[in-house]
Amino acid sequence: MVYHKPVLLHESVDGLNIKPEGNYVDLTFGGGGHSREVLKKLGKNGRLIAFDQDQDAEANVPDDGRVIFVGANFRYLRNYLRYYSMDKVDGILADLGISSHQIDRPDRGFSFKSDAELDMRMDRRGGISARQLVNTYDFEGLVRIFRAYGELKNASALANAIIQARQEAALATTADLERALLRFIPKAQPSKFLAKVYQALRIEVNGEMDALREMLIQTSEYLKQGGRLVVITYHSIEDRLVKNFMRSGNLEGDIQKDFFGHVRSPWKLVNRSVITPTKKELERNNRARSAKLRIAERTKNGQEE
Repeated sequence: MVYHKPVLLHESVDGLNIKPEGNYVDLTFGGGGHSREVLKKLGKNGRLIAFDQDQDAEANVPDDGRVIFVGANFRYLRNYLRYYSMDKVDGILADLGISSHQIDRPDRGFSFKSDAELDMRMDRRGGISARQLVNTYDFEGLVRIFRAYGELKNASALANAIIQARQEAALATTADLERALLRFIPKAQPSKFLAKVYQALRIEVNGEMDALREMLIQTSEYLKQGGRLVVITYHSIEDRLVKNFMRSGNLEGDIQKDFFGHVRSPWKLVNRSVITPTKKELERNNRARSAKLRIAERTKNGQEE
């Protein structure tokens, strides 16, 4: 079984504009597809630091002295760059979302297609699982995550259904959750609805949006002038945040201008229009269908040129 097919592989790695002797960061190592492509373009003195909080990913690390693997969440980018004495780097790549490996392993609880324990933790060494979440969050907490992270209009009804179901018995498995929400699952496109429910739970369990915000802010600090930030997103919530950050330099998307009306931002957009997978790639890998690639370059003085 293939661990994970890298999405927008050449478009994203080309977007880094790699210098052979440069230092680069792959924030989402996974199966190592993007990292291996970066290594092809690096010289003998180039370095790649690869992050992944999922312990399973470490088995994919190539035997290459230019690679430093960090088994941690990318929100700790600053800590590890300091630890490895990297004051600045030439490029940072992030392929957000979950890997095919995580989806295809029933025991991880990421997919509604298999009956398994509700887990959904990318880092299984700690933290709250999806099982704990659905059995302990109050009404307001459940409504918040379904509305904010699943963009589900009937968030209140879903929260009520879960609370009622768990009063009968704890929701332990993916099948338990599906039974609790059965009356809300549309006969047309049931997978689309369930994907939103699971997305909301997964984002909350892994603190994905907070980690993304922390990481984006740190990239401004650690990318060299002319360095590239390359990010692949898979849903509108994270894509909106990345787009705002690359356009304005802040998470809110507030455009700042100087006295002369010039936009002040630490970034220059490399691709004004979002890059999406080609028809050929989608034929090979249907899981790439929602991917969006954005690329920005760190400017010298915080003013877009």
